[in-house]
Amino acid sequence: MTLASASLVQVQICGPLVVERDGQRLDARLPGRQGRLLFTYLVVNRHRHITRDELAEALWREPDPAAVDARLNPLLSKLRRVFGADSVDGRSAIRLCLPVARVDMETAADAIHTAESAVAQRDWPRAWGPALTALFVAERDFLPGEDAPWIDEIRHRLTELRVRALECYAAAGLGIGGTELPGAVRAGRQLTRLAPLRESGYRYLMQALAAEGNLAEALAVYGRLSECLRDQLGVSPSPATRELYERLLAET
Repeated sequence: MTLASASLVQVQICGPLVVERDGQRLDARLPGRQGRLLFTYLVVNRHRHITRDELAEALWREPDPAAVDARLNPLLSKLRRVFGADSVDGRSAIRLCLPVARVDMETAADAIHTAESAVAQRDWPRAWGPALTALFVAERDFLPGEDAPWIDEIRHRLTELRVRALECYAAAGLGIGGTELPGAVRAGRQLTRLAPLRESGYRYLMQALAAEGNLAEALAVYGRLSECLRDQLGVSPSPATRELYERLLAET
C-alpha cells in the first residue's frame, strides 16, 4: 500500500517521537538516530522540497559533500520501506509526502490561533480548550539530547507558542472565573518565570490573585515587576500595568 492511499498518519515530534498508522507504531522501524532526525526534519519542513545539502547539514555537523549521497540514500530508502514507495518525493530536492497526516506541532499552531481569536472576542469557554491543547504540546521537549541550529530554532518557536498558550489559558481562566481561577494563577506564575520581561504575565497574575481575594499578593507582584524592569532595562512598568496596579491599590 502506498502512503497516498493509506489511512491517517499521526505524528508526535514534541516529546518522544511517535508515529502511528492504522493503530500500528512505525517509529521503532525508523533507521536509528539519524533516521529519526531525518524524519523529524522532513516532517517539520514537509510543505516544501529540501536540497540534499540542506538535509546533510541538518544531520551532520560537518558533512562531506562527496559522501552526502552515500549517507543519505540508505536512510531515504528505509523511509520509503516504512511509509511507502511514494512517501519520499524528489531526487536532488526531497519532500516527505504525508497527504493524510496529523502532526502535533501543526495541531498546536492551529489551536493557538483559535484560542487567540476566541480571547479577542472574549469567548472564554471557546478559548480554554484550544489553549490547553497548544500548551500540552509546547511544554514537551523537542529532540532531547540533540543539538543543532535548526533544533534550537524549533525549541524557540515552541517556547513562544507556550507563552502564547499560557496567556490564552490565563485569560480564559480569568474570564470563566470560579474553579478556573487557580489555573489562571498558575499560568500567570509560569509566564513570569518563562518571560520575566513580558508584562502581560504579571498583569494576568495580578488579576487572578485579586479575583481570588489575595490583593496584597497581587500588589507585591507589581513590586517584583518594577524591580525586574528597573534592574534589567532601567525602565518602569507600562501605563497599562500601572493602571491595573492603581486600580487594585484603590480596592485595599
